[in-house]
Amino acid sequence: QVQLVESGGGLVQAGGSLRLSCAASGRTFRRYAMGWFRQAPGKEREFVASINWSGGSSSYADSVKGRFTISRDNAKNTGYLQMNSLNPEDTAAYYCTTSRSYLLRLPTEYDYWGQGTQVTVSS
Repeated sequence: QVQLVESGGGLVQAGGSLRLSCAASGRTFRRYAMGWFRQAPGKEREFVASINWSGGSSSYADSVKGRFTISRDNAKNTGYLQMNSLNPEDTAAYYCTTSRSYLLRLPTEYDYWGQGTQVTVSS
């Protein structure tokens, strides 16, 4: 069982940056790959980025590649999403989640979910 709590969302101007955190409970966190998804109003939840259990491999959606960086600190049971060069299209609720493989990109392939943190980018 893993419980996830996201933080770090907020309102930022276009071109700005935010760093999201995902605090996990349970010693099994380090066994899982971790992912970030986002969901804008009226849209489906979409894959943003994922990272393997050790932090050595990662994957990104084309829309965020080169702007976002996913990382994790297993000693702190925490994952991160550094978001730079934000634009209004990045506005959404962001969720962290866990899975058996960082190569998976469908929400149904992920197991545990946090409650989400809102990111709003103004133009």
